[in-house]
Amino acid sequence: MNATTRTLTAAALVLGIVSGPAVAHAATAAAPAPLSQGVVTPVIATPPNAAALEKAIAGLGPGHADATAALVRVGGSSGSWQGHSGVADVRTGRPALEQGRFRAGSVTKAFTAAVVLQLAAEGRVELDRPVQEYLPGLLPGTFKPVTVRQLLNYTSGIRPADGPGGTFEDALAHRFDRDDPRALIANAVAKGPEFDPGTRQHYLNIDYTILGVLIEKVTGRSYEQALTTRIFKPLGLRDTSLPSRTQTRIPGPHNRGYQAVTRADGTRELVDVTEWNSWSNWAAGDLISTTADLERFTVALFGGRLVPRAQLEEMFTVPEVKDFESGEDAEQTAGLKRLVLPDGTVAYGKTGSRHGYSTVIGGTRDLSRTLVYSVNSVDAKGRDMNKVAFDIVMAAFTR
Repeated sequence: MNATTRTLTAAALVLGIVSGPAVAHAATAAAPAPLSQGVVTPVIATPPNAAALEKAIAGLGPGHADATAALVRVGGSSGSWQGHSGVADVRTGRPALEQGRFRAGSVTKAFTAAVVLQLAAEGRVELDRPVQEYLPGLLPGTFKPVTVRQLLNYTSGIRPADGPGGTFEDALAHRFDRDDPRALIANAVAKGPEFDPGTRQHYLNIDYTILGVLIEKVTGRSYEQALTTRIFKPLGLRDTSLPSRTQTRIPGPHNRGYQAVTRADGTRELVDVTEWNSWSNWAAGDLISTTADLERFTVALFGGRLVPRAQLEEMFTVPEVKDFESGEDAEQTAGLKRLVLPDGTVAYGKTGSRHGYSTVIGGTRDLSRTLVYSVNSVDAKGRDMNKVAFDIVMAAFTR
């Protein structure tokens, strides 16, 4: 389909139509301004590079090696750009839906962290208090005190829960299982600690599953109700939701997700993975949303409108420990991750992946540049970053 690019400046409105698979809109005058005060020189002062962004999402569809569709929103004080490409359904070839909903995976952790930090600001949770005092009996006596802060920044030393297996075929066979998050916690803690709390960082879902239980205990509400009243409704996130225990479908309009599988004869098959019960991921990865809603969340979060600035600092602070697996310096914060791009630009964000869907939220701390995308990756759980997603990030932060 044709691509339409709209570029607004203070002096003129230029409309251009070029051939290609992406539909894009750019607007330098309509971008949300950073909410922080006193910022003289923005980290990124140039408008988004529309040509590079269009190139990053060109040619998506059933025949593409990496993705069937992509939805992208770039924002900030220097301008904004929106684009989408690919197909909503490989069988029909129906164009991708720009406002389609998707599984946001571990982006959920940023929402969970925000609620915990809200509770800290209200004096209902102390970050340096052991979680054992809030949730007696949750951790056996083999564990040393694990603080709420250590759960937030993945330094708790709690091991992961057992899963269905390490292959896509294993996951697919169990895609409709209804694993209870609390049962997963019991499974994980029965193994004993992996390391002393606060000495290493190991990025795992289990920390945020426990934080979901903590939110319920402190608020007296379900995790879903807490996020709805504290984040979804105040920010007007009408297309964001958390599935019920039995829900396997994405509500509302959405682009279908696929996993590429190699057949015995060496040819490729796209397996539809749209319907999936992800309730076991719960407070660590069960969110369904849109790029518009996630952009609104990101701007409100970074701008200090969702979490008071004193507590928000946790989301921009990396603990001074080594990563458990790589041995390199830790990179994860409370609900986000610190990223240093090739040109030295420092950004903070959160990735999320469910089979068929790869998601990112983030930006520079001063909100001079923000990025939200959903890429329908055909290997969303692979170890290597999806090439389309990588190209989007590089294009979005080009100065």
